[in-house]
Amino acid sequence: MNIFEIREITAEDREWISRWMVFQWGAEYVIAHDEIIYPADLPGFIAFDSMTLDPKGLITFRFGPDGCEIITLDSLQEGIGIGNALIEAVTERARTEGCQRLWLVTTNDNLSSLRFYQKRGFRITKVNVGAVDRARKQKPEIPEIGDQGIQIRDEIELEMQL
Repeated sequence: MNIFEIREITAEDREWISRWMVFQWGAEYVIAHDEIIYPADLPGFIAFDSMTLDPKGLITFRFGPDGCEIITLDSLQEGIGIGNALIEAVTERARTEGCQRLWLVTTNDNLSSLRFYQKRGFRITKVNVGAVDRARKQKPEIPEIGDQGIQIRDEIELEMQL
């Protein structure tokens, strides 16, 4: 038996997602490719503990002309397959919707995300130089220094062809 299960986000989850975004990302919104995005308003999936029903992970995404874009992915317990299961759920949905491309952006300091996505078949397709510097003007909560002391400045776009 899995220690977690995956289900679609429901209207009842929206308030929790907003609170989670503030806790995890410093505000109810994120900024990606110079756009303010509210993950609580998007479709997505939640991983939850099979016994306690407590949330263990969250992925949000949206469909657009460029394919299916993953906006956020968070796992509250690493190393047990939550991130993989959430990516699988979105990949399946994207294929069902006829998307040819699944893509996302992450920051230049986020080496663990870069490793995670590339191990799952995503490829780096673009670097948006200065994107985080610009985003910080709208969202000053974005730290200057990130993982392993790396200055956060750029967005890295990754994609997987479906």
